[in-house]
Amino acid sequence: MERQTSMEKGLLNKSLSIRERERKFRNEDVFLETGLSRKSPRELIKKAQDDDGECRVTASVFLSTFVAVSGSFCSGCGAGFSSGAQSGITKDLSLSVAEYSMFGSILTLGGLIGAIFSGKVADVLGRKRMMLFCEAFCVTGWLAIALAKDALWLDCGRLLLGIGIGLFSYVIPVYVAEIAPKHVRGSFVFANQLMQNCGIALFFIIGNFVPWRLLAIVGFVPCVLHVSCIFFIPESPRWLAKKGRDKDCRTALQCLRGPDVDISREANTIRDTIEMSEVDGETRMSELFRRRYAYPLFIGVGLMFLQQLSGSAGVTYYASSLFQKGGFPSAVGTSVIATMMVPKAMLGTIIVDKLGRRTLLMASCAAMGLSALLLSVSYGFQQSFGILPDLTPIFTCIGVLGHTVTFALGMGGLPWIIMAEIFPMNVKVSAGTLVTVTNWLFGWIVTYTFNFMLEWNASGMFFIFSMVSAFSIVFVYFLVPETKGRSLEEIQALFSNSVQ
Repeated sequence: MERQTSMEKGLLNKSLSIRERERKFRNEDVFLETGLSRKSPRELIKKAQDDDGECRVTASVFLSTFVAVSGSFCSGCGAGFSSGAQSGITKDLSLSVAEYSMFGSILTLGGLIGAIFSGKVADVLGRKRMMLFCEAFCVTGWLAIALAKDALWLDCGRLLLGIGIGLFSYVIPVYVAEIAPKHVRGSFVFANQLMQNCGIALFFIIGNFVPWRLLAIVGFVPCVLHVSCIFFIPESPRWLAKKGRDKDCRTALQCLRGPDVDISREANTIRDTIEMSEVDGETRMSELFRRRYAYPLFIGVGLMFLQQLSGSAGVTYYASSLFQKGGFPSAVGTSVIATMMVPKAMLGTIIVDKLGRRTLLMASCAAMGLSALLLSVSYGFQQSFGILPDLTPIFTCIGVLGHTVTFALGMGGLPWIIMAEIFPMNVKVSAGTLVTVTNWLFGWIVTYTFNFMLEWNASGMFFIFSMVSAFSIVFVYFLVPETKGRSLEEIQALFSNSVQ
């Protein structure tokens, strides 16, 4: 009996011990899941005031974003080069309209090639090494253009530059979206468009005074500086988590959020979301068209399609030709555009997280449509009726300026922000690639045909662009959800619920 009583007491004590441990572990799990730790009341008050580390904009986040979007500055230099260099190249190398149209549009063809492989390369190499890979193409392309003796070398350099820019167009918004706190993510990703406009503006201004070979060397310099800065930024925590490198993920998060911040909750959320998204494994391109991915895919592809068919790339690449056709001095016109593009893009960067994506997209499309309609009327009076000769240059300047500036304000950067937000990690490679390819494919079509359509019927071309902008307003109003102020995980849950 004594032995039995002793055994019962031992089992009871063991059971109580197990319950105590379970209670302790449950408490620890609660602390882990909520991102809290056993701290003093003063530390907990400080924690509440900070509103958790995910909402803090540290110097590391700011500098990492700046370094990443500096690649967009290099892209802007490439986009602005063809407008300022057109007269010098056609004269020195005796290029025809068709040959220069090929030179101008081959940048977008290179962008299309880069876009095809962008998602996979970013997934294999990571975001940082992908940016270094992009700059290898850009540096080589600028050197080939600067040293070109004929149209072949010129086109090869422009093609290589386009491949680098096409790769950049995917990885930069994705990287910034993955490191930025949710309440400033829109502004930080929009800085991509701001820096691109800075590059375009710089080349629009100095292209009026600098020979085209020296202009290519100017484009080469920021690429080299960008390479040297990439080594000092952290890798994307979400990419590291996807690759199973949890320790590196936490280290990168700690670097981005600050050394005194508890990043447990954010790290666990990232890990859990990635595990949920990878239940079905990595999604192939053919599986993208399943019902669960159809809605975000339709939004991403639709926005890129409408962005390019609004004529934005053609207006940017051949702004000087538009001014000349309307009888307005091209040097003055491109300089005016350059001075307006950067402030407008800065304004967009500031208000994108205040007004929201939808409002800014619709306002941008409405202004672009009105500007294109004004250009259509202006060229129509000039070509068909020969009336209002004194007003045509003024209308041309207002139309080109309005179209370029309002594109930079919303439609230029917001589709890339939305693309970086709406796809879960398991489809980001294939879906992001398809969306980026769509952008560059239709960009190439528009830029290649732009000069021919300008000579054939400029009024009709801009009327089509205005109708596309009008349809874009309808598309955004009925289909594009607001993603302002939501984390990437919340946005993906929103799309999952909409399917269910």
